[in-house]
Parts: sequence; C-alpha cells; structure tokens
Amino acid sequence: MTVSTTTPPPKPAGAFSAWEIGLALRYLRARRKEGGVATIAIISFIGIMLAVAVLISVMSIMAGFRNELLGRMLSFNGHMYVQGEVLNASNRDAIVDRLRGVEGVVSVTPLTESQAIIRASGQTTGAFVRGIAPADLDTMKYVNASLSDQARASFGQGAYGGDNVLVGQALADSLGLRVGDPIEIYSPTGADSAFGNLGGLNKTYTVGGTYSSGTADYDRAFIFMPLEQAQLFFGKEGLWDVIEIKVADPDRVGDYLAPVREAAGPGGFVVDWRDKLAAFWGALKVERVAMSIILGLVVAIAAMNIISGIVMLVKNKGRDIAILRTIGASPSSILRVFFMAGATIGVAGTLAGLALGLLFCLNIGAIQHFLEAITGVQLFNADVYMLDAIPAEVDPVDVMWVAFWSLLMSCVASLPPSWNASRIDPVEALRYE
Repeated sequence: MTVSTTTPPPKPAGAFSAWEIGLALRYLRARRKEGGVATIAIISFIGIMLAVAVLISVMSIMAGFRNELLGRMLSFNGHMYVQGEVLNASNRDAIVDRLRGVEGVVSVTPLTESQAIIRASGQTTGAFVRGIAPADLDTMKYVNASLSDQARASFGQGAYGGDNVLVGQALADSLGLRVGDPIEIYSPTGADSAFGNLGGLNKTYTVGGTYSSGTADYDRAFIFMPLEQAQLFFGKEGLWDVIEIKVADPDRVGDYLAPVREAAGPGGFVVDWRDKLAAFWGALKVERVAMSIILGLVVAIAAMNIISGIVMLVKNKGRDIAILRTIGASPSSILRVFFMAGATIGVAGTLAGLALGLLFCLNIGAIQHFLEAITGVQLFNADVYMLDAIPAEVDPVDVMWVAFWSLLMSCVASLPPSWNASRIDPVEALRYE
C-alpha cells in the first residue's frame, strides 16, 4: 500500500488580500525616484481634506443661520393656526382648553390682527396692530425678553386694557419715538354703535415700551395692543381673528396636525407655519439643495486629482505590473491594488476633512473672537445680527452625506486608471525593459 505524498496546490489569495493591501500602501509611500507618486498623493489628500472641511463648515453655518432666523420668525408668528367657525363658537373657551391639552402643544393664544395707519412726530406710515392678551406676551420669547419691566407691567393696565401699546424698535427709530411719546392710530373700520358702524376712527395712544424680535421686518411693521382694547378700537368686540399655537418641536409640526384638528373640531380650519411662510420655507430648501450641489462639485473636483496620481503611478510601475502578471497575479488583483491606492487617499482625506470641519464648527465662536482680537475688526456685528457669534449647527445627516459623497467620488476617480492598469499586456510592458 503506497501513501500519496502529493501536496494539494495552494489556494489562490482572495480579493483584497494582505499582499494587495500591502503593495498598494507601499506604492503610495514610494518616493519619486523610486517611481512613486507621494507628492501627488499628498496634494490630492490636502485637496480632499479642505474640500470636505469647507463643505461641512458651510452647510453647518447655513443650518445655524436657518435655525436661528426661523426660530425668531416662529417665535413671533407661531407654529400652527386655527381659523374658521370655531373662532365665533359659543364653546370656543372649551375648545381652547382642549387645544392646550394636546400633547406637545406649548401655548395657545387667541389674537386679532388689523391693518392701521399710524402718525407720530409728523410722519405717517402703515402698520399691523396685533391684539394680544398681556399674559400671552410670554409666548414670544425674543419679544418678551427685549421688553423692560416697566413695559411689561404697564401693558394691559386700565379700562379695556388701557392705552399703552408696544412698538417695534425699528419702527420707533424710523419715527423718532421714545417710551412715553404719543402715537396716533387710525382704524379704517371703527366700532359698531346703535347708529351703525362709525367708520374710520383715530385715537392717540402712548408708547408703553419698545420691543426687538430679532427680525427687523417684523419690528418695522407690528404694534402690540391689549386684546380687549384692539377688539374695541377695530370694531371686533368679543371676536378673535385667529388662534395661534406653539408646539414643542416646530420641525415636526406635521405630526401635531391630526390631534390639533381633532381638538379644534369640525368648525376649525388648521394650517401650520409651512403654509403661512411657504415662500420663505421654499427659498430655504432651494438654497440648501443648490449649495449642497455646488459644494459637492468642489469635493468631486478635488477627488479628480486622484486620477492624475494613479495614472502616473501606473506608468511608473509598468515593469512591476508585468512581473506580477507573469508570476500569476490576475488582472483583477492588479485592478484592486491600484484601486486601493487611490481609495486610500480618498479615505484619509475624508477622515481628516471631517475632523477639521467639525473642529472648526464646534469652536467657531472662539475662532471668530480670536481673529477679531488679532485684526481689530468686528467680523460679526451683534447689534445688526442680534447674535454674538456666527451660528453653526452640525447636522449628523449632513456629515454622513458629505462623507459618503467624498468616498464615492474618490472611488470613482480611482477606478478608470486602475482598470487600465489591469489591461496592460506583460509582453508589451517588458519589451523595452
């Protein structure tokens, strides 16, 4: 009985084996005189790193400004609005209580809003007069925080809410108004009487305080008047124009629509801030998409540097490719070696760019103040923007999208020259060696 001593043939190395990875990294580290492309790899790495960092920084700053501006606008306007027959229903107070009981609803504010003509210091202009209960001023965070204690205390005091009104700071500045000055308001409708509607009315009120909402357009256009006084002056006694609702998370306002509609009943018509601010919301979305595309192209252009580096590497390593092919390396192995060389540059650049971009965004306030101290120039005027630093809000979804896009572009850029390397004929490559 004879025992076979034949050894089984060795198994071929699998895809992305250790020798392929090691060879790819060795080619990247090789100096130029050894046929390497270390300098071009470094340039490609820096380009991808800076492009990724800039993309993350710009998108985070845009998100910060968007959320800050939208937060101020929604603080002034509210998140949801109830209109319709419910405003005049006999049980509207019970409906308001039901709305306050909806989970996630923070505040429910009945109010009126009327157009008027105002005159002060010899100047005339138009404005919106919003009638609001004094206790509901707390629902407008920025407005309430900007008021003095005296303005809060005097608002709503007196018969039918008194004669003190709150004027936006921008409007007060344009008219030269100060606290305590008279302001004449003209109503185009007036109140009803036994003789019918009295027509246009005018009355002189007192500037009880000035407010700043952080949005100049609102500060220039709105005057706050106690709800009872506004109802009387504009001929809306006992009436509401709208019920304004604020919720805990305005970005998820769609989730609150169904329970709020149920609480409002069949006589209530409910809309949210996305309908009222549709033009502004649409512009924000278009701007976000456009900037993402434009800056995404910057990352793609930076990744294209990998092509030139791998092309030169393939040209310099033609003899090595021929030798590898003659000793048994498959075309797919050659493709993977050069593909990993290019992809490694992309991965390293992406990771470094993510770290750099996140560090910049998380420390943008300190960086801004440092540059202001060095240059002596105020980069971000707090009096204009109502902010002491540039806002930046890092969105994990944006970070993941940037990382995915950068890695995808790096792989795409590495593929064509790697494919060409795998198709090199060893005989032709060695003919002139």
